[in-house]
Amino acid sequence: MPYGDGTFKLDRMRELLLRLGNPQAKLPIVHVAGTKGKGSTSAMIAAVLSAAGYRTGLFSSPHLDRLEERMAVDGQPCSAAELLELVEILRPVVAQLDLAGSRRRPAETGPTYFELTTAMALLHFVRSNVQAAVLEVGLGGRLDSTNVCLPAVSVITSISFDHMRQLGNTLAAIAREKAGIIKPGVPVVSGVVDDEPRQVIEQIAWQRGSRLLQLGRDFHYQYEPPRDVGREAAQGRMSYHLSCPDRQQTYDNVSLGLLGRHQAANAATALTVLDELARQGWQISEAALRRGVAEVRWPARVEVAGRQPAVVIDAAHNVASVEALAATLAESFSARERILVFATTRDKEVPAMLRCLLPHFDHVILTQYQNNPRGVPPEELAAIAAQESAAVRVCPSPAAAWEVVRTLAGEKDLVCITGSFFIAAEMRAQIAARPLQPAQNAVLEPT
Repeated sequence: MPYGDGTFKLDRMRELLLRLGNPQAKLPIVHVAGTKGKGSTSAMIAAVLSAAGYRTGLFSSPHLDRLEERMAVDGQPCSAAELLELVEILRPVVAQLDLAGSRRRPAETGPTYFELTTAMALLHFVRSNVQAAVLEVGLGGRLDSTNVCLPAVSVITSISFDHMRQLGNTLAAIAREKAGIIKPGVPVVSGVVDDEPRQVIEQIAWQRGSRLLQLGRDFHYQYEPPRDVGREAAQGRMSYHLSCPDRQQTYDNVSLGLLGRHQAANAATALTVLDELARQGWQISEAALRRGVAEVRWPARVEVAGRQPAVVIDAAHNVASVEALAATLAESFSARERILVFATTRDKEVPAMLRCLLPHFDHVILTQYQNNPRGVPPEELAAIAAQESAAVRVCPSPAAAWEVVRTLAGEKDLVCITGSFFIAAEMRAQIAARPLQPAQNAVLEPT
C-alpha cells in the first residue's frame, strides 16, 4: 500500500509508546535502514557489542519460524512466556488507543502489526536491562515505526529497487525515504555507493548537521572469498581501513561469519558504526570486533544447510539480492550440477530475478510457499521462465519440491533455495526433517 494512504504514520506509534512509558528513551540505540544488508549489518553490530560485554538487544524482521526471533537479547530470542506477558501489557493500551482513535475519526485504524512488534521489542529490551539496542528498520525509514528513536548512530546499508509502490520508482526517491532516519546532529554511516542515492543522503545529512561516513570515501575494504564451501567449512576474510581527518583505523585478516562479498561490505559498515560508538566512549576492543564479526550467524543469508551435496538457503527477494547471491555461489562453491528451488511474492520483480538466476543452474524447480497468500503460483513462474527458454519443473509445495531435489542431487552437486523469506522458512523445515546427507554431516542450525 502507498505511504500516502495513512497507514504509515508516526503519531500513532508515538502515542502508543507514550502510554507504555517511552521505552525507546531508556535505551542507547543504533538505528539501521537499507534496501538490503540491514539485517546482516544489524546482526554483526549486535554480535560485537555482546562480545564486548554489553547486554544487547536486536530487533529484526521478518522472522523465519517464530515471532520471538524478532526480539533477541545477546542472540537469544524472547521466550514464549515473555511474549505472552508483553501481549498482556499491550492489550489494554491498544484498546484505549482504538477507542480514542474511533472517537476522533471513525475510519482511523489502530496500531499495525509492525508497530505492535516494535513496541513489544522495546519493552522486552527495557525489561531485560539491555545496555544497547540495535533496531532494524522494517520498511523504508522516514515513516517506519522504529523511527521514533533518537539513536547514537544512524546507518544506511544500501539503496536498490524494492518496495517501489511504497517508496518510489527511482533510487533518489527510495534514498529519501531511507534517509528519513537521519536525526539532527546524530552521526550517519552509509554503505551506499551509487551516485544518485548517495547524493540524496549527503544532502539530507548536511541539512541536518549530521556527520556522514561513507563507504568508498571514509572507509574501505578488500575481500578474500573462501573456496569450495560446499565440501568443507570455510570463512571469507577481509581487510578494513577507516581514514578520517581526525581518525585512522586498520584491521587486517578479519574472518567473516557470513558468506559473500556483499557481507564484507556490510561488515565494513558495521565496523565503522562500532568505531563511531568507540568515539562516543563505548569500550569495544579489537578482540571483540573480530570475535563478533567471525561468530555471527544469520539464518537464510547464504546459509549453508548441508554439505556433499551443498545446500544453500538465501532469502534474496529483489534483483540486487539475487545478483549478490549468484556472485557468491560462483566464487565460493564448486559443483558438478546446480539445482535451483525458487518461489517468490507477487509484488517482486520476478522476471528480472529469474533472468539473473536461471543461467547459473542446470535444474530449476519452481514452487509456492504455503503459509502466505501472496506467493506466485509455480505455473505463473514457469510461464515467465519460458520466456528465458528455461526448462523447469513445477511443484505445488515445498515438500514436493524437496522430494524432487532428493532424487536429483548427487554428492558433488549444489542445491540453492531462494526467492523469499517464506520459501526459506518452509524449505528449512523440510531440510531439517529430511536432510540429503547423513545426520552427522548436517550443518543446519536452529533459528
